[in-house]
Amino acid sequence: MNINRRKFLKTAAIGAAGLTVVPSSVLGKAYGHTAPSDKLNIAGIGVGGVGRRNLANMKTENIVALCDIDQKYAAKTYNDYPKAKQFKDWREMFDKMEKSIDAIMVATPDHTHAGVTAHGITLGKHAYVQKPLTHSVYESRLLAKLAKKYKVATQMGNQGNSFDWCRQIAEWVQAGAIGDVYEAHCWTNRPIWPQGLPEPKGGVSIPSTLDWDLFIGPAKKRPYDPAYTPWNWRGFWDFGTGALGDMANHIMDPLYWALDLKYPISVSASSTLSNLYSPPQAQKVTYKFPARPPKGNVNMPELMVHWYDGGLLPDRPDELKDGEMMGDPDGGIILHGTKGKIMTGCYGQNPTLLPLSRMAYFKEPEPTIPRVKGGNGNIWSTNAHEQDWVRAAKESPENRVESTSNFQFSGPENEMVLMGVLATRLSGLNGLHRELLWDGENMKFTNISDSDMIKIVTVDEYAVIDGNPKFDRRYADFNAQEMANEWIKHTYHNGFKLPDMPKI
Repeated sequence: MNINRRKFLKTAAIGAAGLTVVPSSVLGKAYGHTAPSDKLNIAGIGVGGVGRRNLANMKTENIVALCDIDQKYAAKTYNDYPKAKQFKDWREMFDKMEKSIDAIMVATPDHTHAGVTAHGITLGKHAYVQKPLTHSVYESRLLAKLAKKYKVATQMGNQGNSFDWCRQIAEWVQAGAIGDVYEAHCWTNRPIWPQGLPEPKGGVSIPSTLDWDLFIGPAKKRPYDPAYTPWNWRGFWDFGTGALGDMANHIMDPLYWALDLKYPISVSASSTLSNLYSPPQAQKVTYKFPARPPKGNVNMPELMVHWYDGGLLPDRPDELKDGEMMGDPDGGIILHGTKGKIMTGCYGQNPTLLPLSRMAYFKEPEPTIPRVKGGNGNIWSTNAHEQDWVRAAKESPENRVESTSNFQFSGPENEMVLMGVLATRLSGLNGLHRELLWDGENMKFTNISDSDMIKIVTVDEYAVIDGNPKFDRRYADFNAQEMANEWIKHTYHNGFKLPDMPKI
């Protein structure tokens, strides 16, 4: 991560000098394809939701294929690109159009990101993948290594990463504006969809426009229920990662690269009632990072990062006066340093020193981090993030300036985010709510023993019968180590599988 980040900082300003666009027949699979027309041939997989917006921001290129398991949900996007070939199964799409596709945009539910992307990369396809990058820690590590092996251009869809304020925060921190940062608080207004749900009952007829088996993909089979899709799959563990997975790659991203982070050394969590099927309605997660080498004018001491969602918030800073908003309506960050605090809104927007009055005499450091073209616009009305990836895909691997959230950076960042998911799911370990120690290099917890057990709610029902409340809450016991291993590296079902982890 550090090597690629340094390369980006040093060379982004001269990236255009390395621009080369040549036919795919010249580069070959190992180097990724570039369309002879000087435009990428892009295939969209998962195009009914945010994927439609991503493709609109890539319309400078050729959109040649569209793939979605829900024909009704994807209909608007199909109408946007009437010449694009349509598919339900991404495997069939690759079989029939491999030589015609240079790059893929993946915006499927979380649990299918890795399978689609990993196989696309092995075919030499550049990859833009919505956040969270993957559904499991292992999958993130795999995609980062595959991207490095096959030398493709990659980007995770945390669009704030391409914007000026992300760089501004890093410049302030590393110039010493608030001294050495030792603590951070991050929060979101999510979830804005239901969570803490019981297992859906099923028994509903499958819509004719939906391929239910392809939606299930590598997850365990279950009856169709409209509670799962479209969109609300985020509220179920087998398909999504809840509010944390949805928003932490956005909100925690500025501090992740400003503070030169990689793997946490421990993680712990508490939450409202969680169950085997669905994330809790609200949670708090605490990450501990080790001290890192100094950066710029500051030391990088041991760092505690606290995450809040579902309406939970950090304590309001004393420096804020009555009537002054903490963050913005969608969330924010507060960095605590030895000489002060920085507060931002969601996506790191509108950073400010605290108290706000400090800004009147604060002299901003000179910009040292190259900006992405278009990164000073409105986050919802610019194509900066997608076009940064398009640019990188058109550059030769030898001269490429990596896109700002390429997998060598966003892979480890996403692993950090998913550590919070693991902490929440394991928080009832032996009823102790212990701090879980993490070996990041080997992707394993070091203080969960073979005999540790975890109690998880499997049934939680309530009814009033003849005026009397009736509660039915049941728990099941599971081996904690077995569950942790499964959640770190998911078992794939229904014939789906991942490529092997490259040894690089």
